Amino acid sequence: MNSELKISALENSSSIKTTQPLIALYCGSRSGNKPIYQEKAIALAQGLALRGFGLVYGGASIGLMGQVADAVVQNGGEAVGVIPEFMLDYEIAHHHLTELHIVQSMHERKAMMAGRASAFVALPGGLGTFEEILEIATWGQLNQHQKPMMLYNVNGFYDALIAQLDHAVQEGFLPPQHRAKLIICKHADEIYSAIANLSSPQRFVV
Repeated sequence: MNSELKISALENSSSIKTTQPLIALYCGSRSGNKPIYQEKAIALAQGLALRGFGLVYGGASIGLMGQVADAVVQNGGEAVGVIPEFMLDYEIAHHHLTELHIVQSMHERKAMMAGRASAFVALPGGLGTFEEILEIATWGQLNQHQKPMMLYNVNGFYDALIAQLDHAVQEGFLPPQHRAKLIICKHADEIYSAIANLSSPQRFVV
């Protein structure tokens, strides 16, 4: 996919209603087995909204996805959901958002989220969450964007992935400067600090 062309077209859409810089939250359509995952996700979303940031996410009303959207909206933030049409059978769309975009494919979903976001945060999640943050990190390595990218390592959830990334550096497959672009955050305050100077989405570079 030519991500630059796709993202550019979506950014120019007349359906944009948001005025706040948006943070992409990648997170699960499930809530996990431990209350801490839900608690930290909701607290992060509340903190983002109270600091003047909005949300762009996968558009579902279930799991951590629905909980972060509710928390942002309830605290005065704007929320943009992007969900593929075929996934409406799996993930119930959230209908109380600033914008809800029903798209045709996962590629279109990810491109729209990437284009609208000023920064990216991966909360605990499953395969889709892993794939999304690693893909956006790959786009960063390929110089397609220069936006902050973070793993929110709640309860040590990402310890094994972090170890694997460090192993890839040690084995000569991942340049250390690209590994360093993926910021590891144990606390929400670290995320707030990383995005404190964001005022508007930075476009993907050509």
